Amino acid sequence: MVSALVACSDNNDIASISTSGEDDYQYVGKDVANFSAEEWYPGGKLGTTENTAASCYEDETEAVVNANLSNAFKRGEMLFEHDFTGTSTASFGGLGPAYVRTSCIDCHPGYGHGKRVTSYNADQRGNGYLLVIYHPVDGANSDDGPYIAEVTGMPQTRAVEPFLPPVDERGIHLSWLPVTEMESGLPMQFPDGEAYSLIYPELSIDIDAFNTSPKPSNLAFRLESTIGLYGTGLLDAISEEDLKAQYQATADYFKSKGIDVKEKLNPNFWDAEKNDWAPGAWYTLADGTKKIKRFTYAMTRASLQDGAGANAMWNIPNVSRSDRRFLYTTKAWAQAMSENPEVIAKIKQDPTSPYYNDGTDEGIANAVRTLLDPTTDQFNNEYHNFTPEMTDNNFWQYMVWHRGLAVPRARDLNDKQVQRGKQVFMEIGCASCHRPKWTTGPDNYWAPAPIASNNLSLPTYPNQTIYPYTDMLQHRLFMKNGIHGSWCRTTPLWGRGLSLINTGAEDRLHDCRARNEIEAIMWHAYSKKSDAYESTLKFYNLPKSDRDAVVKFLRSI
Repeated sequence: MVSALVACSDNNDIASISTSGEDDYQYVGKDVANFSAEEWYPGGKLGTTENTAASCYEDETEAVVNANLSNAFKRGEMLFEHDFTGTSTASFGGLGPAYVRTSCIDCHPGYGHGKRVTSYNADQRGNGYLLVIYHPVDGANSDDGPYIAEVTGMPQTRAVEPFLPPVDERGIHLSWLPVTEMESGLPMQFPDGEAYSLIYPELSIDIDAFNTSPKPSNLAFRLESTIGLYGTGLLDAISEEDLKAQYQATADYFKSKGIDVKEKLNPNFWDAEKNDWAPGAWYTLADGTKKIKRFTYAMTRASLQDGAGANAMWNIPNVSRSDRRFLYTTKAWAQAMSENPEVIAKIKQDPTSPYYNDGTDEGIANAVRTLLDPTTDQFNNEYHNFTPEMTDNNFWQYMVWHRGLAVPRARDLNDKQVQRGKQVFMEIGCASCHRPKWTTGPDNYWAPAPIASNNLSLPTYPNQTIYPYTDMLQHRLFMKNGIHGSWCRTTPLWGRGLSLINTGAEDRLHDCRARNEIEAIMWHAYSKKSDAYESTLKFYNLPKSDRDAVVKFLRSI
């Protein structure tokens, strides 16, 4: 049975993160028991930082240094941490008119995973949540269904004057509820009597909170938190041939067990009959190049340079650039703003506004629709003549930074409890999904026009042995109020044990519902339908000493 296992912790004792009683430096880079010498360097020689203290998620890779890109990396770091405003400056472009956050670091505290919050507030640093608003299928509480069209895929809850936010945060209601019983029937305590608890989010949004015309209906809501940023360049360097081999090997395994491949590999990505990619696995990049999807929980993007970070710099603060001169907005929001008398009145008071037009109510309304509605020819013809808010050079620097973030070195691999934890992790089947080892390809990365047309380079990671602990596939866990779309890419586990000292939080899983490693693991057994149920059941039946060993292992890699 293919399994999935995600690491996290809620231990607030920073000193406990390094649990070995002796200095591990004398063992670093050497074979120790069931760990090879190279496992000390999860990102390979080009992608690992020796730093294992606070700020290690922020370190540049050796590949950045070797390519003389350190200055560009530091400038890209400034862009990541910059608070954008509605006014453009010589260095940084403007914010809005609608936006998700004012800066990237708001969602990625300490460059890591977002943290769990109890109420939705975009100004709260570390709140990495993105709202997911969709039309449910197969019942009102279904995880599946298409995104609504009235707001953007990453719904915006803030706007620059004079506009109103597409979703008013005052109408967002978030609560955390306890699991009283497991759908699978497992007791809420282990056989030795130690109890565990699970919580899950309940999210709703008032219809009146939508500043759109028309307002949406038939809605369901989920939360998704941002992931850690380090090491994503290395995942981009895994070859498509190796990705395909992983799909094929997984499909062959299920066939050998008499299990329907379509139930275990997303049929939108893998054609079980042809034993090859399905049409949905391909993503068309900005220049028409087709690549296999690998990034985001839902695996919606194929290249780091045309997805994930590249998207975020555009659609989080809504900062345009030469290859994306249009805004991240919707027709329904543009229409609502053009119909709002208070918005029109405020624009009328400012003849310098780009929405002023001829100063009449009708002229202003037409200008608002023209400039905010991304579906019209007028929008494309007129807005594409505007000067981009982010320069090509700044975007290149940002991508040098994003592709150049190192993975922290492993810790305590000389510790016998950590060694036992790895042994158990492998024996109970966790590595079926959390595949430990990959080797990157030649890393002939794809580059968008702002980088390629200016002959700019990015750090590369050819032929590196890496240990991300992910199979780069999607699986289903069937959690209570689970992830939108049901299928979720296996989360890499490398460096997760250092979350507390880097971000101040250790919440895990796609919506931060897990407050420690045990909770993250046991969510994999909430339902017997879970792809990880059998492995998690084995974990459930382990003696406490082995459960603790697995946790310590997860904190060390």
